[in-house]
Amino acid sequence: MQANKKTKIMTTLSLCILLFTADIHSVYAEPDKTYSFGIVPQFEAKKLRRIWMPILKQLEEKTGFKFKLIGAPTIPAFEKELLSGKFDFSYMNPFHLLIANESQGYMPLLRDHSKKLQGVLVVREDSDIKSVKDLNNKTIAFPSPNALGASLQMRAELHDKFNISIKPVYVKTHDSVYLNVYLKQTAAGGGVGKTLKKQKNQLRNALKVIYKTAPVSPHPVAVHPRVPKQDRKKIVDAFFELSNSTDGQKLLAGIPIKKLGKASLENYKSLEAMKLKRFFVSN
Repeated sequence: MQANKKTKIMTTLSLCILLFTADIHSVYAEPDKTYSFGIVPQFEAKKLRRIWMPILKQLEEKTGFKFKLIGAPTIPAFEKELLSGKFDFSYMNPFHLLIANESQGYMPLLRDHSKKLQGVLVVREDSDIKSVKDLNNKTIAFPSPNALGASLQMRAELHDKFNISIKPVYVKTHDSVYLNVYLKQTAAGGGVGKTLKKQKNQLRNALKVIYKTAPVSPHPVAVHPRVPKQDRKKIVDAFFELSNSTDGQKLLAGIPIKKLGKASLENYKSLEAMKLKRFFVSN
């Protein structure tokens, strides 16, 4: 009888200890991690959300992390937040990477390996403009001063290679650039091949490319150094897992990334030789 009573007491104590330990664990357990993900606004906000939200949902399922998509109304607004270190992860243009690495230590993780980034200079198909030289003293639309292929590199090459003067206007997005040219608001516009291909057929077919910039490695997905290395690896692995499925490839193609691969800072060093800081506009 005494032994049974002792056994019951010990069992009760064990249960109390287990419950107490569980309570302590629940109080001090690490909460779900939420990482911010900033996206350069090449397209209007609704289109960016339509592209990126399904991708981030897939990454959440594969990693157990939460992701908060952070957009910006304009590229300059995006740059301000990027250079203040607001984003844990970010999809940015290559020159953004160089300056964000300099100021915050951002490092590239992933990029498209299928093709290079090239700026394109477009005019209307029925325009009298036949060559770049014809644009001397003309008004040209750009998404923002610091959009890489579409504006920064394009303006540098128009100056260095063709020695022409232009009147730039900044219209916030690539979509707006093409629309301005289509509506004859400007003589020409700077974009990049991948955003031009995303335009509706009626608009795209009404434009023609008269110049392409030198090719460079495309936009990377980059990470802020505050993100632990083991978490970076989980997210990189999740991206690759996504890229290995048919549905995942379709999602990534919307960015667009056709062949996902790793990225390094060395991939973007060629930009330094272009001396683009001459045309970079600080916010």
